[in-house]
Amino acid sequence: MEHNISGRTQLYCLIGSPIGHSGSPAIYNYSFDRAGIDAVYLAFDVPLDKLEEGIAAIKAFHVKGFNVTMPDKTAVMKYLDEITPAAERIGACNTVKVTDEGKLIGYNTDGIGFTDNLRAHGVKLQGKKAVLLGTGGAATAICVQAAMEGISKIVIFNRMDEFYENGRQIVKRLTDSELNCSVSICDIEDDRVFSEAVRESDILINATKVGMKPMDGISLVDPSLLRPDLVVADTIYNPLETRLMSDAKAAGCRTVVGGTGMLLRQGAAAFKLFTGQEMPWRELQEQFFSDRGE
Repeated sequence: MEHNISGRTQLYCLIGSPIGHSGSPAIYNYSFDRAGIDAVYLAFDVPLDKLEEGIAAIKAFHVKGFNVTMPDKTAVMKYLDEITPAAERIGACNTVKVTDEGKLIGYNTDGIGFTDNLRAHGVKLQGKKAVLLGTGGAATAICVQAAMEGISKIVIFNRMDEFYENGRQIVKRLTDSELNCSVSICDIEDDRVFSEAVRESDILINATKVGMKPMDGISLVDPSLLRPDLVVADTIYNPLETRLMSDAKAAGCRTVVGGTGMLLRQGAAAFKLFTGQEMPWRELQEQFFSDRGE
């Protein structure tokens, strides 16, 4: 890939901390090149205590759009001019579009990346029931987006740790909204309640880090709870096949979805917001994830 940078080259970026591990620059720059867009994408390490300065620099350098990762996703919202309803409900932004007038508009594409990936596998959310494992940023985005798309019931499970309160806040936020979705949270260590919820659900979603190194080979779900008509989706994309996914396949689950598609589709949604063009995510899958993509 060759790119000739000029005085007209537009700048896009990712902010957060730490940032060195991110694959976003490679993915976006490849996409710009394939789409014939005169732009570059860089990653800037911006910790929370430097966020205000970072946003000021973004404005000063006329950055056309930027992505936001931890720990800045929530704090960035106070520096934005507009926030979409989905991002407001989620309480975090991972994508900021800069208008021609210089306004900063905050979006969250994590949830739509997940639901788009489910649709690509033939899964419709309208009227379905789901069990969701985890209360972090990905879980929150998935919960809100699924509720917005008409899922009827979500039962969130998490350990009774310091993150359990996050789940309570998700429940309150959605219960107080106009969305017609029943949302509750339970202790994942209550085996009876967990087993009953999985048996009554259509979709099981893992939005925790369990299954990712160094917890690869571990699953939060007893294989005996898995059945052929249960959709099993994992947000983890490395490794390609988590223990939960392999257990689901062994149990005969007809639809087992990994996290690579979510990763690429949330990026594709941001790319379209930035440029108005489609990200070549199928090419990206082969180029960057061929050894572990779906």
